[in-house]
Amino acid sequence: MEYPIKTMAEMAMNGEQPEILFWVGCAGSFDDRYKKVTRAFVKILNHLDIRFAVLGTEESCTGDPARRAGNEFTFQMLAQQNIQVLNGYGIKKIVTACPHCFNTLKNEYPELGGNYEVIHHSEYLQQLINSGRLKVTGGAFKGHKITYHDSCYLGRANDIYEAPREVIQALDAELVEMKRCRTRGLCCGAGGGQMFKEPEKGNKDINVERTEDALETRADTIAVACPFCMTMLSDGVKFKEKEHEIRVYDLAELLASDLG
Repeated sequence: MEYPIKTMAEMAMNGEQPEILFWVGCAGSFDDRYKKVTRAFVKILNHLDIRFAVLGTEESCTGDPARRAGNEFTFQMLAQQNIQVLNGYGIKKIVTACPHCFNTLKNEYPELGGNYEVIHHSEYLQQLINSGRLKVTGGAFKGHKITYHDSCYLGRANDIYEAPREVIQALDAELVEMKRCRTRGLCCGAGGGQMFKEPEKGNKDINVERTEDALETRADTIAVACPFCMTMLSDGVKFKEKEHEIRVYDLAELLASDLG
């Protein structure tokens, strides 16, 4: 199904300002699996008639992977380019489904002149539910056992632990915690630029270790709120040959399924 999406350029041409700018991110734009998350989030925004826009081809990578991998020059170049575009449109409020984009836009762009209210989609969805704007009935996940994996850039880096859990509980699902969760959560193995390189020699890959934590809960769904975590845990589930027992979904997908 196609959903109407306006670019900032189109809105600016008509003298309009969006309620939020949806920062799609590289994974949400190019990764086949995470494109489904982008569509799910857009489905929710359209369902609620929220006036939003995207930058489209004017959006570049935030520079997070470059900075984490030690390429500060590339980070600065990308960041300044994005800030110029965002400031040019007078953007005030940004929502993104990627914790890496979220952390960079929120905490690292201000020192370069990019000051915005930046919200991760887990918090934004929680706000929509709490305000009564988004009505949740439980849908396809009612009565299911869901375990939630804390993204490092949401949890330990930005202290966001409750919003994703409140979204899951609104679905009328049973939230079962892994033994390592919240401040003691284990990284999926993709952080610090590891997503884009082969792992160092060792006994076990981190994503497999983390998948084992999830399987111990006997949940049938792993909820994530990050494209990197989505890839790593999906690969971990495949490695353990448990695709028929447990599925990996983003929070936006869980809620969008509730809308039918």
